[in-house]
Amino acid sequence: MPNPASLSSVEPASPQLPELIFRATVEAGDYFAHVIEKGQRVRIVDLEGNQAADTLFYNAHDTSDRYSAQDTIREQRNIYLTTGTKLISTKGNVLLTIVDDTCGRHDTLGGACAQESNQVRYAIEKKPMHACRQSFLMGAFTWAESAGIEFGKQDVAANINFFMNVPVTTDGGLTFADGVSEAGKYVELRAEMDVLMLVSNCPQLNNPCNAYNPTPVEVLVWAE
Repeated sequence: MPNPASLSSVEPASPQLPELIFRATVEAGDYFAHVIEKGQRVRIVDLEGNQAADTLFYNAHDTSDRYSAQDTIREQRNIYLTTGTKLISTKGNVLLTIVDDTCGRHDTLGGACAQESNQVRYAIEKKPMHACRQSFLMGAFTWAESAGIEFGKQDVAANINFFMNVPVTTDGGLTFADGVSEAGKYVELRAEMDVLMLVSNCPQLNNPCNAYNPTPVEVLVWAE
């Protein structure tokens, strides 16, 4: 199970990088929840390569206004996310813009692994394995409690899988393929409004997206 204590050890900004607000390492299977203020930039770094960082974004002041995979795909006319992509919310707002991307492809169709989907995709006996949906819920509940708001299972919607390769087949199906990222690759986003960022660093051991070896990612936030 995730160890939230590993996420509370945020390092202070380096004196050589005064614009860096903080950096934190998110271990495989852990969650990360933080509000990114309008104008700030957040960078997710794939430290060892081919790690899927499942991520949800919400309007920090109205969590019913959340990232919409459908609206984002429709507006950009592309099923993959990369530099220049605007992440659109369910209410038509631009939550963030991808401003730098050294990986070049991020999935927004494959969704997050869950105990139920692990049984369907792999084997019945996989149910006890930890999954991203659990991490999302733990991160969301922890943040909601500290913020004094309500947040339930119904608030976990379609997510982004940063660094994950999910090709679409000719018959419209999805294939969970080998990753296309490498150690040190990153994606950087600029917040266009105050957003809650919720990350589940995927613990999946059953498909080749992370070479069957979940590894840490790093999250850094800068002021504009």
